Amino acid sequence: MEIFDLKGKTAVVTGAARGIGKATADLLAKAGATVARIDIDAVPGIISADVADERAVEKAFEKIGAIDILVNNAGIAVRKNSLDITREEWDRVIAVNLTGLFLCSRIAARSMKEPGKDGLPRGGVIVNLASIMGFSGGVFPNPAYQASKGAVVNLTRALALEFAEYRIRVNAVAPTFVRTPLTAPVFANPELLKKVMDHTPLGVLPEVEDIAAAVLFLAGPGARCITGVTLPVDSGYLAR
Repeated sequence: MEIFDLKGKTAVVTGAARGIGKATADLLAKAGATVARIDIDAVPGIISADVADERAVEKAFEKIGAIDILVNNAGIAVRKNSLDITREEWDRVIAVNLTGLFLCSRIAARSMKEPGKDGLPRGGVIVNLASIMGFSGGVFPNPAYQASKGAVVNLTRALALEFAEYRIRVNAVAPTFVRTPLTAPVFANPELLKKVMDHTPLGVLPEVEDIAAAVLFLAGPGARCITGVTLPVDSGYLAR
């Protein structure tokens, strides 16, 4: 369908080696995009870069060239409460989840604002991975993650306003708990998983493909008048 057609587009997905990032990169490719995958891990077919390292990010984007779509998926979590998390752990979560997202967005926007054949900015799309924890104190104590994702929600709004004049749309997707390597400890613990399900009105949690589908919608022409929003994919968590 045309509203999901990405033929002729070049997309970049960070944190693309596994989980939501891999599912998203795979789906964007199925929609016709040429997809460049970035991850901190050195994996075949992946450009290795730490998104919190500005020079590493610049080098990665230099290899890719002009881009049309950026999906800021790279993220980490340190599940410790406020009294136990170290300063180093706090700084690393903020560096990857927030600063890294900002650095990638800035570099992508510089490419997207370049003039096209009509002399106007080429434009493009940035989709950030936020979280329901960006709107909520959360089910479990996780202050660094919650703080970083709350900042992602508002940075999405701020960049949407700033970049609109360049025909760049900026949106975000906010997943609930999804089975990925990041959430494996929760899914492996029946007591923790029950607590999550108690906050899930639909009674079913999304898979990585459900998150990828939301990203595809926001990245495609069907969302051409949508910018500055964060779309929850949360099975009703935030409706409570």
